Amino acid sequence: MSGVDHSKQVQQFLMALQDRICDQLQALEPDARFVEDSWLREGGGGGRSRVIAGGSLFEKGGVNFSHVFGDKLPPSATAQRPELAGSSFQAMGVSLVMHPHNPYVPTSHANVRFFIAEKPGMEPVWWFGGGFDLTPYYPFEEDCVHWHRTAQEACQPFGDDIYPRFKRQCDDYFYLRHRDEHRGVGGVFFDDYNEQGFDHSFELMQAIGNAYLPAYVPIVERRRAIDFTEDNKAFQCYRRGRYVEFNLVFDRGTLFGLQSGGRTESILMSMPPQVRWDYNWAPEPGSREAELADYIKPRNWLQGQS
Repeated sequence: MSGVDHSKQVQQFLMALQDRICDQLQALEPDARFVEDSWLREGGGGGRSRVIAGGSLFEKGGVNFSHVFGDKLPPSATAQRPELAGSSFQAMGVSLVMHPHNPYVPTSHANVRFFIAEKPGMEPVWWFGGGFDLTPYYPFEEDCVHWHRTAQEACQPFGDDIYPRFKRQCDDYFYLRHRDEHRGVGGVFFDDYNEQGFDHSFELMQAIGNAYLPAYVPIVERRRAIDFTEDNKAFQCYRRGRYVEFNLVFDRGTLFGLQSGGRTESILMSMPPQVRWDYNWAPEPGSREAELADYIKPRNWLQGQS
């Protein structure tokens, strides 16, 4: 395949996915609207960022589409694939993060993406990636079970091994090594995926992207009306600090975007609006806040509720 054979097909799906996600999330939010900001990248390509802020449901969120290209891959893309150094590239995807106002509604993240590199004398190298993961502050087991069951159902048509494999990769990826803890309760994550040809790989990426809304919306609807206190909000802000640490230190998409000359405002739209770092603080043993530690350890959520 060549870089232009299928890129338009992928682009059309991604832009339609962005529209669909924004429309359904907007329907949940009565007090704020998504604002679109189209942008161009100096090195080639651009995107459209859609950000919502100040709502009674979503304190801040963004659903971004980007399609960037260039003559030379950045270091973050060639560190593990040195044979691609000097290649031209295209990278496109939809990436989103939703930070709800209510601490009982989890933060959610999802992205799906396509990448292709081309170099004279070498066959094009392409792959898909993506996934979705959930970051609760006051977790509920039924929410975690629903999230993972929806992920498993999306993966099942592509093989019995796909969900367990992608779940394990998600647990491994969203891990803060300097804290020795996971960011949330996981989900699915895949990268460098080009198995069984383009059509199969593209269909799998579409299935993952399409599963985000049925995974997240029911959780939002169940938890959005729970009353919360200032202490609950303070704990949410404290845990958001872990989110920021991961995105700035470990996230491959953030590093690739910044190193490839992407639009900084769009790349950093994933950051929550309010965060706190409390020195040497830990929740009281037996408190609702302390329960989170038992949830963010990898486990088999498909076994159902205990």
